[in-house]
Amino acid sequence: MPKQFLHIAPEPFFIRKFQKIEKIKYITGDLESILAMIRLDLTTIPFGADSFDAIYCSHVLEHIQDDKKALGELFRILKPGGWAVLQVPITAEKTYEDATILDPKERERFFGQYDHVRKCGLDYVDRMRAVGFNSKIFHADDLITEKESFYMGVQLNRVVIFCEKADE
Repeated sequence: MPKQFLHIAPEPFFIRKFQKIEKIKYITGDLESILAMIRLDLTTIPFGADSFDAIYCSHVLEHIQDDKKALGELFRILKPGGWAVLQVPITAEKTYEDATILDPKERERFFGQYDHVRKCGLDYVDRMRAVGFNSKIFHADDLITEKESFYMGVQLNRVVIFCEKADE
């Protein structure tokens, strides 16, 4: 039986790679992207509990105002024993957010990008743990080569957050 794999905000490089894996049922989802198979709002995911064996979500959560709800939804749809890579850009010592900052220029000034609602620090992993994930932090250069980083568009100094949902 194929493993259920959800790729959120699918990147073309990874789509090509993941589609070649025969032992997974690959599903892509996004709120707006035409590359996605389904329209997907992470705060109200339209799948039942324990639906996926694996989830890959890169650089999405820093855009979502209610990221705690989105993290709860990701945890809910992940099967016990499943895993998720939940990437956020680590650009601060400590996570900073201010919901009153609405102007795109001010968001860019405070959060580094006009459509971000927070700057994430290494403490962001605590939000993942708060919803139930067992989370570990790795560095990309521990996992991939320089050549792979070029093709993937991943900087070697980036943090990779690996999450697991414990077996029940």
